[in-house]
Amino acid sequence: MSIGDPIADMLNRIRNATRAKAKSVTCLNSKVCRGIADVLKSEGYIDGFDVIDDGRQGQIKIRLKYTTAGDSLMHSLTRMSKPGRRMYRGVETLPKPLQGLGIAIVSTSKGVVSDRAAREQRIGGELLCVIE
Repeated sequence: MSIGDPIADMLNRIRNATRAKAKSVTCLNSKVCRGIADVLKSEGYIDGFDVIDDGRQGQIKIRLKYTTAGDSLMHSLTRMSKPGRRMYRGVETLPKPLQGLGIAIVSTSKGVVSDRAAREQRIGGELLCVIE
């Protein structure tokens, strides 16, 4: 079965797993999805991820992170740029979710980075998703 939007599929799987209080979730492997998982790991939203080779495309196993009370660190995952309507932003117009407490994930010419890293590098790009 072909998935039209692997990024939206990844975000939906993570959203559903955090609502079910799962310890981990598997997503389809792609370069952009690995970049998103790497940003989530570097920003502290997940414990880590492993790339599992299954002889085809592969999968990413993401280990989710929760607070000591058992609440998820990600309250809202919103897909911004969609296949039917791409959303590109310059560095000056990148959003600051929750006044800097959340992150926006941006696909740039330097790879997939958070909004903070994009501001430091002074580059804009495609606004993939916002996590609050």
